[in-house]
Amino acid sequence: MEEIIQFDKHLLLMVNGSDSLFLDSLILTLTNALTWIPLYVGLLYMVIRSNPTVRDVVLILAAAGCCVLLAGAVDDGLVKPTVARWRPTHDPEIGSLVDVVNNYRGGNYGFFSAHAANTFSIAVFFSLLVRQRLLTIFLVCWSLINCYTRLYLGVHYPGDILVGLCWGGFVGWLVYQVYCRITIPVKYPLRHCYIPMAILILTVIFALIKAAITDI
Repeated sequence: MEEIIQFDKHLLLMVNGSDSLFLDSLILTLTNALTWIPLYVGLLYMVIRSNPTVRDVVLILAAAGCCVLLAGAVDDGLVKPTVARWRPTHDPEIGSLVDVVNNYRGGNYGFFSAHAANTFSIAVFFSLLVRQRLLTIFLVCWSLINCYTRLYLGVHYPGDILVGLCWGGFVGWLVYQVYCRITIPVKYPLRHCYIPMAILILTVIFALIKAAITDI
């Protein structure tokens, strides 16, 4: 176990940070939860367009809320304070070696990553719900982008990310199974998926432009 922990720390230091102000700004934008609000609005639009009744829409919103509650809230409220594994930025062993951006260090404990768990639970749930391969690719990439930002900023070890992805994937799958017990999912046309996918692309473009302006 000690060898695994040391490998985890070594791997983090390999991918953490850079000397680029452009990347620093880009990562800070992409890791901010507020940046992705338009994507959530796009997913809501897709759900409203595809589901015929208010009940159907409310059930999906409740399911998505359960994903976040089980994936992130359980982590922040129970797992992190119980396991009490230092974030890399607070780790007495390597904290001074971690490259931080704008002095952003996060809370004391980082096991496991709520960013990874939250985003992947949403990605898995909507992938199972919609059953459109292109949307699945977009949502998985979105989750992985969020995961990478946490490594770049040095606020999570790769092991934190991996466990967060596993837990988030399980939660997304579990919530979908419960949802199917309550109601029968409708068919989602691919054209209804174009809005959230387009918003995701535009959000990344926005982050790139913002970072370029900051770097000037």
